[in-house]
Amino acid sequence: MTDLRRVPVDEVLERVETALGTRLDRATVVRKRRSVGARTERGTWVRIERRGLDRIGTQGGDGTPSAEALSGIAKPRWLAGIAWRDEAEPAMWRADETGLLRSEPVGSAVVANDPALSSGWWAQLNASLDALARQRTNRIATPDTETIDQDLVERTVRQVFPRVDATVRKWCPAHADLNWANVTAPEFCIFDWEDWGMAPRGLDAATLWAASLAVPALADRVRVERSTDFASRDGKLMTLFVAAKILGPYAHPEDPHLEGARALAEQVVKELQAD
Repeated sequence: MTDLRRVPVDEVLERVETALGTRLDRATVVRKRRSVGARTERGTWVRIERRGLDRIGTQGGDGTPSAEALSGIAKPRWLAGIAWRDEAEPAMWRADETGLLRSEPVGSAVVANDPALSSGWWAQLNASLDALARQRTNRIATPDTETIDQDLVERTVRQVFPRVDATVRKWCPAHADLNWANVTAPEFCIFDWEDWGMAPRGLDAATLWAASLAVPALADRVRVERSTDFASRDGKLMTLFVAAKILGPYAHPEDPHLEGARALAEQVVKELQAD
């Protein structure tokens, strides 16, 4: 997989500028593994993503514009987008222009320090996630760019917890990449909607919990705020789903997330087996 932090992207930026009719401020460029973002001269933001054709699936690569139909969620307004096929490799490029975020991302995907979020911030998070779960879509979520279905849940969970019944009972819309790099503070907003779609209940709560494990008090706060998700059977399955990715065969013995993930996973396995 091409890492956009390590390859030239000037031609891509120039192509996007021409297509969208604006200039990108090179001083604001943010480069991640599979995306590049920058502020425009007209006070908007452009996110450019490269995704392999094998990772697009039946729903296409239009997560951000399709999320514009969602209501009751604090997110940037989608304005325009373009997409094209990579000339050399089986991949698709997509650029989406959205409103500018009013606050900065809370941190990197995984945080090492408590961001000290206000009670109002948590209330807005809960309102947005609750509103999202009430809506419906034909899209299927793609956490880590993998289409989530019953088979993926079973394979992921059982590689670490082989005796757990991993049958999903309730599916609902999820952001599917809810980490600390995709939410802002002090003003709350969720952005980067490329992977959203139907998923087992509790995927977003479990994903944010996993991203918080290096700060135990923050991980505990996520569990308290999303307690109804974590208490549900599918929320428990999603806890094991994300924990399995931390505790799996490639786990690093010094990973600061291991202890917290293992402790809660052991508790959840007992609860599921007792049901």
